[in-house]
Amino acid sequence: METPTKYSAARVAALVWCAVLAPLFIYSVPSLTQTTDEVEKRIASLPPDQRAYERFRYWVTQLSPDQRRDPNLPARYRDYLKTRGFSDGEADAQIKLVQAQGSRAEVERWNRVLTAEKPTFNVKPNEFLVEVARGRKPGTALDVGMGQGRNTIWLAQQGWDVTGFDPAEKAVALAQETGRKLGVHFKSEVKGMEEFDFGERRWDMIVLSYVGGRDMTAVFERALKPGGVLVIEAFHRDATKGRSIGGGVVFDTGELPKLYPQLRVVRYEEPVATADFGQEKVRLVRYCGERPE
Repeated sequence: METPTKYSAARVAALVWCAVLAPLFIYSVPSLTQTTDEVEKRIASLPPDQRAYERFRYWVTQLSPDQRRDPNLPARYRDYLKTRGFSDGEADAQIKLVQAQGSRAEVERWNRVLTAEKPTFNVKPNEFLVEVARGRKPGTALDVGMGQGRNTIWLAQQGWDVTGFDPAEKAVALAQETGRKLGVHFKSEVKGMEEFDFGERRWDMIVLSYVGGRDMTAVFERALKPGGVLVIEAFHRDATKGRSIGGGVVFDTGELPKLYPQLRVVRYEEPVATADFGQEKVRLVRYCGERPE
């Protein structure tokens, strides 16, 4: 039997993938910080596989991005489970459930969030994107983690040739349905970030609205056309005080401009404003960088 300290590279990658899926591909909804016991009470009525995933998701969102890339992550999670009273066999079973169901469970979570009858997020286009796009000549635009299409549709309405992608297939379908009703055309793909072909010198604008921006910097820089802009809005580290937010969409003071040394900073700010996700007034980061001609 495989021991917990000798997981294959593929299994480690699978677990790490589950850990970073939400911040890389889709949004991260802030929630008030809960204790471990409160989380266990909240998930008690869920089926075993969902309960296993939600338990893991709570644990991993408390880690920093560097900690999530730790090759010993499965062993660390196993140790955590044992502190919670799980036996060796029960801990191994929990890890197997996460590895088997995690990525799909994350997609289903966002299908529910993004297609809810009463959305808990801003369904209008991102305010910072609107400000940046105003006055720019429309060209090719990419909406990373398009969700239900709030930014994709708005850009298309302004004359941009827009492509959006998201692994949450029900959200993408809703975006297309809304676009048809409005008579707006755009391209969409049901894919995650690791599957999408960003290309080289392909886009006049790339939008990352609450979907990260830390882990694929060279890809984004290369994908922009000369004169093209990268537009990012996410959470400042200050926003995590008193609430849990996935680390992939949280940035430190002045971090974003340093992550994109090949781009010229057009605009950067760290305002206290209403976040699109969570819809609370918190400190945000807003970045617009342009690829030199």
